[in-house]
Amino acid sequence: MFRRRTQQDVDESPVPANDNSITDPKPQGKGRPTRKRSDAEKERRRPVTAPANRKEAYRQMRERQAVERTRAREGMMRGEEKYLPARDRGPVRKFARDWVDSRRIVSQYFLPFSLVILLATMIPFPPPVQGYVYTAVITVGWPVMMVGVLFTSIWVSWKVKKVAAEKFPDESVRGVGFYAAMRALQIRKLRFPPPLFLPGGRPVPPKQPKDK
Repeated sequence: MFRRRTQQDVDESPVPANDNSITDPKPQGKGRPTRKRSDAEKERRRPVTAPANRKEAYRQMRERQAVERTRAREGMMRGEEKYLPARDRGPVRKFARDWVDSRRIVSQYFLPFSLVILLATMIPFPPPVQGYVYTAVITVGWPVMMVGVLFTSIWVSWKVKKVAAEKFPDESVRGVGFYAAMRALQIRKLRFPPPLFLPGGRPVPPKQPKDK
């Protein structure tokens, strides 16, 4: 009744159905999808550790701010809309800049002419020559230049505002005339944003990289 099991009985005992080591010869997977190569590269690019102290955090912040300032400055020099100040944004303001930059306007010579007058008054000419210089430059030249600048500024303001209103009927043209007149007073190389067109309407050629 209570007999001992022989080795034959042990060998003939049924194998459990859930014994995967015998019934399933295939190795088990890792249980998660394989990451993409791009995701793995992004993980490697992330900083491994946070700043060790406050000084290191400030240093990293200054570096990021310097990079942002450089990017913004380069974007402004290219005339990219998102980097421009509020007064220079919008299609109407861009049209006013391009209109002024593509023409030679009398008022753009106001500052150089003023510099010439200043230098003429500082040079110690002989008395007879000095009288002729003062008469030609100060008594005649200066009033003529001022009248020319005044009428040119009024004409530029009126013309740009009129054309902008026709070209952009859905945009506000408030202040665009004064904006164009002030730009026309500036020396061409000192205008900001930089001109995109040469006098005559030709685009400014791209700058060639300097040879190292």
